[in-house]
Amino acid sequence: MSLSDPIGDLLTRMRNAQHGRHTDCRAPWSRLKQSLCELLKAEGYLADAKSDGAGPEKEIVVAFRDDRPVLTLKRISTPGARVYVSAGEIRHYLHGNALAVLSTSIGLISDKVAREKNVGGELFCTVS
Repeated sequence: MSLSDPIGDLLTRMRNAQHGRHTDCRAPWSRLKQSLCELLKAEGYLADAKSDGAGPEKEIVVAFRDDRPVLTLKRISTPGARVYVSAGEIRHYLHGNALAVLSTSIGLISDKVAREKNVGGELFCTVS
């Protein structure tokens, strides 16, 4: 099955799983999804993100943290309306309490790292 917005699909699967009180969720695997989940894991929003299976049936398994409330995942840039920000336009989301994920020339990074390295890019999503 072909998806027009695989990142939006992953975020929706994660939202739905958390609202259904599941401990983890599964989604079709891609390098972009894997790096997004690894970034969220490194920032402390997820417990684990690992791949399962091989070939076309490969999936990413995202495990949620028990000690955190339900994540607020918001897709900003969509396939129909891309949102790009320069290094000077990156703002603090929720007064610094939320994480913004940017796709830059150096890969997927958080808004804090983007401000430190003075790079801009496509604003994928915010997580709080």
